[in-house]
Amino acid sequence: MKLKSLKLSILLLVLTLNLSARSAAAETPANAERPNIVWILVDDMSCHFGYQGEPLVKTPHVDQLAREGTVFNHAYATAPVCSTFRSALITGMYQTTIGAHHHRSGRGALKIHLPKGVQTVPELFRNAGYYTTNANPEETRPGKEDYNFVYQKSDLYDGVDWTKRAKGQPFFAQYQLQGGKLRNVGRWYDEVKTGLETLITAEEVTLPPYYPDHPVIREDWAAYLNSVSYTDLQVGRILDKLKKENVLDNTIVFFLTDHGISHARGKQFLYEEGLKIPFVVWGPRFIGSKSVRDELIAHIDLAATSLALAGIEIPKTMQGRPLFGPAAKPRTYVVSARDRCDETVDHIRSVRKGNFKYIRNYLPQRPYLQPCKYKDGKPFMPVLRELYAAGKLNAAQSLHLAETRPEEELYDLTSDPWEIHNLADDPARQKQLREFRGLLTNWELETDDRGRFPESEAMYDSDMKPYLDKSRKRDPTAAAILEANIKQMKRWHAAGK
Repeated sequence: MKLKSLKLSILLLVLTLNLSARSAAAETPANAERPNIVWILVDDMSCHFGYQGEPLVKTPHVDQLAREGTVFNHAYATAPVCSTFRSALITGMYQTTIGAHHHRSGRGALKIHLPKGVQTVPELFRNAGYYTTNANPEETRPGKEDYNFVYQKSDLYDGVDWTKRAKGQPFFAQYQLQGGKLRNVGRWYDEVKTGLETLITAEEVTLPPYYPDHPVIREDWAAYLNSVSYTDLQVGRILDKLKKENVLDNTIVFFLTDHGISHARGKQFLYEEGLKIPFVVWGPRFIGSKSVRDELIAHIDLAATSLALAGIEIPKTMQGRPLFGPAAKPRTYVVSARDRCDETVDHIRSVRKGNFKYIRNYLPQRPYLQPCKYKDGKPFMPVLRELYAAGKLNAAQSLHLAETRPEEELYDLTSDPWEIHNLADDPARQKQLREFRGLLTNWELETDDRGRFPESEAMYDSDMKPYLDKSRKRDPTAAAILEANIKQMKRWHAAGK
């Protein structure tokens, strides 16, 4: 009987300890003061903020984050288009590894599923007791997601407003800002014009040397810069709410864009204009004093860094790397990838190492600016095509309008920041070229780059169907263009081009 009584006492003690442990775990979000994590993600914007030296814009809020936080001067998107970037962002993995590398893929009858065991960042935060949100700037509706794989929104996000969380519960909040898209949508750009005290004019802008000095292109660039200034106002409103709710001091804010400006050589391409992004981390209590860092980072490092700062274990499958603390491991190079964008099939990879950029064009017999309904609908595209056809573009301005492209491109970003002078045929650079080839080949194999294999016709057709159906309902003329582009892609593929 004494033995039974002793066993019962031990059992009761164990149960009591377990209950105490569970109670403590339940109270952790309220008592441990784990940092809140806020991502401010902006569409379609390159490095044109005040802290980056753009003289025409007014961006005091982003500049303050940069002045007081950590600035990463060499941050790169692993993909230069929204859905592939965001699929990588939310998993901390290369879009090419998880099979989400084609823009707006998995939207038809055939679906894309994440590899077994891979969870999204919001799910990992929820599992750790965080309240998770994703919102537009005003928190009136859910923010942009645009993930290429199957998911349930309710599995990722608790809502759009982090103030709805339980008392003391830490939160992980994403804000999705329209950014460079503000200039492309009439009602949005009306907000920009109304919200800014002064507007940048077309006469004030300085265009990159690879774009012609034309009124339409100047006007578009001015509207883009005004969108940068307005984006800063939206950032200010987010920061004001954090201050008003008295949580800013216990919050780490990440500010970045999802790729570069939507322009001929920007979005969808692997030049600096398309890949290099602003990346600022603010949170004095958690990351220390202000600093400017020049190492290369990939945007998927955001995922691992956020988890690490929140004290959440980083999954072993995650390819992003933490940027702070003892686990931080600098990258010696960064790789980016462009694959199909909407109906337009392409396959490009780039490697940035040191001050050099290597680009591999796997479809060199196709023009850079293949037919693309989305891109051809931008105001600058008809102008560029007309000027090129009329022989009115200089050598630098003609580069991206060429009917074919070199298999390899190599640029010295120190002497040639605009990536105009291709060094791939320079005899003095052949050893360096071989090194880059090796880096890329190894990366493709080590990360299981799914872009090595052409997309199946069944998958392509599956993705095109909803795109075509929607286009036919909205604009039959645009739908006819889209159908013609699809047929062109299939003809080129059949011809081995």
